[in-house]
Amino acid sequence: MRIDLRSDTVTKPSEGMLNAIMNAKVGDDVYKEDETVNALEERVAKLFGKSHALFFPSGTMANQTAIKLHTNPGDQVICDKYAHIFNYEGGGASFNSGVSCNLIDGDRGMFTAAQVIEAINPPDFYHSPLTTLVEIENTTNKGGGACWNFNELKKIKEVCTTNNLRFHLDGARLWNALVETKETAEDYGNLFDTISVCFSKGLGCPVGSVLVGDEHLMKNAIRIRKILGGGMRQVGFLAAAALYALDNNMEALKEDHIKAKEIASVLEKADYIAKVESVETNIVIFTLNSKYSDETFLNILKSKDIHLSNMGQGKLRIVTHLDYTQSMHKVVLNELSVL
Repeated sequence: MRIDLRSDTVTKPSEGMLNAIMNAKVGDDVYKEDETVNALEERVAKLFGKSHALFFPSGTMANQTAIKLHTNPGDQVICDKYAHIFNYEGGGASFNSGVSCNLIDGDRGMFTAAQVIEAINPPDFYHSPLTTLVEIENTTNKGGGACWNFNELKKIKEVCTTNNLRFHLDGARLWNALVETKETAEDYGNLFDTISVCFSKGLGCPVGSVLVGDEHLMKNAIRIRKILGGGMRQVGFLAAAALYALDNNMEALKEDHIKAKEIASVLEKADYIAKVESVETNIVIFTLNSKYSDETFLNILKSKDIHLSNMGQGKLRIVTHLDYTQSMHKVVLNELSVL
């Protein structure tokens, strides 16, 4: 039995999702004639209280489109040093939009409004890049699935408003934050100018992200998507998977979080662990002491067909997901406790 805990992107469509895919009513989305895509976009826009939404083949493309919507070449984006847009999008911010990133040294991928104020370049000082956008990621990937404090996000929004800055949310795992905290999708929609949400992680879809925003921003999103090569045809098959996931897979995220916390509890008691970072959602990040090297530890588990991620810099990662069953979970808990 292969147990793959490298990421929540390793899931495969369930039978119900496959049936939804096979029965989707499709058209040519480049002509905006795919009724299933249109239905998904309308639903997600409404969910966040925005007027417009656009389907993308990846979260990276959705984020890159948002950056380009909000900036001009030479501008600067404020984000955390752990931000996905800086670490894991292939340098796309500089390549696609010609912008630089001012990296904040936050806590597990999260920073404060006071830190944002310090990071803003004086707008009349033409020697430095013009700050135009603040970007945050919720939950934080490199930060171990941490959820932002919503009151701090409100304070950051106030800073953005005062300084005429746009505010973008990389919500690749926002669904996880929503089921773990008391905020709603509309609460986030009220704060952010644009939000990207992903369906191919916790919700178990094969492909797809959606970018939401209001008309004055989103009117150019479809043009940027085209430039980036994101125009697709009968994409309703993928949109049908996302609609199915919204109806059927949201509650399962809570189970992922419970399993992750149970894994963390076992690791905290193990004599080979140096540190387990705080777990809020479905990501467990930990470091080993001198008993095992990272390579040895991963190979021991791999020999038992249990697969984890090496994040580098001594950090290992476990991510629970929809296809990680209770029987798999029992095996993992046992193996981690006897190593």
